[in-house]
Amino acid sequence: MVAKAKRKTSANGPDDRVCVIIAAKNAAGTIGAAISSALGDVHVAEVVVIDDGSSDGTTHAARVADDGSERLRIIRFDINKGPAYARNQAISASSSPLISILDADDFFLPGRFSCLLADKEWDLAADNIVFIDQKWLSGFDAASIKRFPADPRFLDLPTFVARNISIRNRQRGELGFLKPVMRRDFLDRHGLRYNEKLRLGEDYDLYTRALAVGARFQIINNCGYGAVVRSDSLSGRHRTDDLKQLADADKALLESSVLSGEAREAVRQHERHIRGKYHHRQFLDTKSQQGIAAAMAYCLKNPSALSPVAGGIFTDKLDGLFPQRGPKPDASETPAALRYLFSGPAAE
Repeated sequence: MVAKAKRKTSANGPDDRVCVIIAAKNAAGTIGAAISSALGDVHVAEVVVIDDGSSDGTTHAARVADDGSERLRIIRFDINKGPAYARNQAISASSSPLISILDADDFFLPGRFSCLLADKEWDLAADNIVFIDQKWLSGFDAASIKRFPADPRFLDLPTFVARNISIRNRQRGELGFLKPVMRRDFLDRHGLRYNEKLRLGEDYDLYTRALAVGARFQIINNCGYGAVVRSDSLSGRHRTDDLKQLADADKALLESSVLSGEAREAVRQHERHIRGKYHHRQFLDTKSQQGIAAAMAYCLKNPSALSPVAGGIFTDKLDGLFPQRGPKPDASETPAALRYLFSGPAAE
């Protein structure tokens, strides 16, 4: 369910200052464009880059992108700590009242924050995302992006969580991809920071906990964020234990006293979905490392794993027999074939 938001505008002021946080690992080839897109926005007062244990020239590439405005700060970790830890450190190192996350291989589109900040009655505000395949990046022209009416509206927790349950063999479109602007005072008031145990779903987890304590999460159809789709993206690879940690984060929220009704049921469904994926992956890992007998023993010791493991194996077999079941690419093999997180009324 999404609720319409009233359109309200006001002049720019000190409360419109944005800190852009970029956590980067081995992003020397892309971080310059990310930084430049952030520094190019008049609302951006700070850009904090965390070089999270890179082994390439990420820090050097970030320095080269500095525009001399003294808004860029670079912090380097010698040991990789993960995106959640890196972002929390950047939040602590910054002071702007608004916080915005930018992935090191993505970029902002011109005028992004003017659109997001046109309304004021929110705690988190996010816009549409255009997904661009890496192979078309060199020919990408921002003018080719579709224009959508802003149509501001608010997300509730059940809608947000439900839209983060992926459907196999369909193009991914989880709302956890959203990169909202967040009000620092709201995060501080509720003691909200990224869960540093997570290396998968850390955005989903933070937004869900924010909604659980009453965040007004506004979304607009206007497209202001460019996400580059790469086959070797770090976010596209995760360990089996990362799934367990995400399911455990859902479980911890369920065991708290902040959820009830539809919100509680939505988080319960998400926890079961992620837990099932974990069991399936753990079964396959155990089979690969210790053999089928050990994998079957794992299921016997964990009865709740039986159904998701059986379902996962069955679906894997179907995919092997019918490979055309996979996600269908855009029909047009041109740079104009852009994919959007939502192309109509947001989140519907």
